[in-house]
Amino acid sequence: MKEKLFVILGPTAVGKTEISLALSEEIGAEIISADSMQVYRGMDIGTAKPTPEERARVPHHLIDVADPKEEFSAGRYVSLADEAIKDITRRGKIPLVVGGTGMYVRALLEGIFDGPGADFRLREGLAETESKDPGALHKMLKNVDSKASEKIHPSDARRIIRALEVYEKTGKTISENQRQWGNGARYNYKIAGLTMPRPELYRRIDARVENMIENGLLEEVQALKNKGCTRDLPSMHALGYKQLLAHLDGEFRLDEAIRLIKRDTRHYAKRQYTWFNARKNVAWTKVSGQNFADSLASVKKALDISGNFR
Repeated sequence: MKEKLFVILGPTAVGKTEISLALSEEIGAEIISADSMQVYRGMDIGTAKPTPEERARVPHHLIDVADPKEEFSAGRYVSLADEAIKDITRRGKIPLVVGGTGMYVRALLEGIFDGPGADFRLREGLAETESKDPGALHKMLKNVDSKASEKIHPSDARRIIRALEVYEKTGKTISENQRQWGNGARYNYKIAGLTMPRPELYRRIDARVENMIENGLLEEVQALKNKGCTRDLPSMHALGYKQLLAHLDGEFRLDEAIRLIKRDTRHYAKRQYTWFNARKNVAWTKVSGQNFADSLASVKKALDISGNFR
């Protein structure tokens, strides 16, 4: 028998945290974060990590499991999430996966392309090419896998090298290989997708960014910079962190950094919707910050909480 679990996904700032906390308290669930940046220690404000008070209300998993200087992959996420799901189920609780990183959710539910082993000689050669001609690898990737080049930032050398390595070792692009997902059979699950009118969502995004700045996001980024976290690290590509690191490096003023964070977060929300809408089995439900009780009831209906799934 496959373990049963619920999933709540949706774009940033749509209200996943509030809904998931209330639902967990009602049905006896524990939350498994599906956020690729909340895994990193010391990145609390900018990732909208649940507060200590919220984590005291409901146990959370897959938060603060890696150092910002570490590599953290979807494969590692799946391994840790599998362990958490088994433990939660064994204790008679319900696993509730909550987040906005679509690739993590898909990898957990359907499996993930494992890929060839590391070829360190090839990697060293590619790294040397990049050091001699910055940007050359991203151009190479664009020539062989335009889809991957659109998803991978030009400064993310680690992921670019991996994509080129997969192409070299398998003869297929990483985009082609990643189509080899399973059929959703790893778990018995139901998914609720949270959505709201774009103007309301964008207002919430702007307000969240302002609150993060007021609550010390710049100081948090400065502390990470002092510990040697630089913009080439995957963790520092997170929204808010890369813009404020650029500000601290003197590239632009703070007000411009804040404007860019808001703009880029809105763009990210659009990409999240695109990813989620590609799934066939998401029960979409409209939520509103103005009527929490109705929003919670809609999510319960979408997940068929009152049905026989539990």
